[in-house]
Amino acid sequence: MAYPVLEIVNLQKSYGANQILKGVDLSVSAGELVCIIGPSGSGKSSLLRCCNRLESVQGGQVLIDGEEITREDVDLNRLRQKIGMVFQSFNLYPHLRVIDNVSLALRHVKKMSRKDANAKAIDALTKVGLADKLMARPDELSGGQQQRVGIARAIALDPKVLLLDEPTSALDPELVGSVLEVMKSLKDLGITMLVVTHEMGFAHEAADRVVFMEGGVVVEDGPPWRIFEAPAHARTREFLGRYTKGR
Repeated sequence: MAYPVLEIVNLQKSYGANQILKGVDLSVSAGELVCIIGPSGSGKSSLLRCCNRLESVQGGQVLIDGEEITREDVDLNRLRQKIGMVFQSFNLYPHLRVIDNVSLALRHVKKMSRKDANAKAIDALTKVGLADKLMARPDELSGGQQQRVGIARAIALDPKVLLLDEPTSALDPELVGSVLEVMKSLKDLGITMLVVTHEMGFAHEAADRVVFMEGGVVVEDGPPWRIFEAPAHARTREFLGRYTKGR
C-alpha cells in the first residue's frame, strides 16, 4: 500500500473574519493523482497555497513526506524543495530562454553546476514534450507551451508532490489538451499530483480520486466513477449536473 506523501489534517484558514477553510482533512498517496473540483470560492486554491505555506494557516497541520510544514520553526526553504507548484499564470522569466527558466532554481536552490542543471532541465523538458524549444524565449511559445515549461520547471526539482492550481484556466480552449496530456504522462511516470481543476473530463478520466469541495470543507471524496456516476451528496449531484447532462 502506498504511503501518504501529503497529509492535511483539520486545516483552517481565515482572511480576517472570513473563514475560507473549515477543517479540511485530505491525504494524497505516493503516485496518486487527486483532482479537487468545486465552485469558485470553495477554498480549493487556498488549500493548495496553504500546502506550501504561500498562505499562513490558523489551525491544523500539513505534512509533506511525514514532516510538518505548518510548524512555526520549520525550515520552509528546505521543505519547499519537496513541493512543486504550478500556477494559473505561467510566471516565466521573459528575458531567459526556456532551458534557463527551468535550470535557474536547480542552480540557485539546489546549487547544481550549470552543466548538471542544464542536463536536468533538458530531461524535464523532454518529459513535457519541449526538447525542441530549449533555446526559445517565452514570447516565442504558445500559452500551452509556456505552461508546459512551468510544469518542467516544477518537476526538475524532483518534488515529492506536485501541486497544480487550475493549470489550464489561462489557456485558449484549443491549447488545453496538450497540457492535460502532459499531466497524464506525468501520472504514468509515478509523479504524485494534487490538481485543482474545472476540467471535468480530465478529472473523470485521469484521476485516481476526485474531491468535491464547497464552503471550505470536503463534501465528498472518492474514485471518479463514484463521484461522477453515483455521488452520495445532493450538492455534488447538483454541481455535476451540467457536466453529466452534456456527456
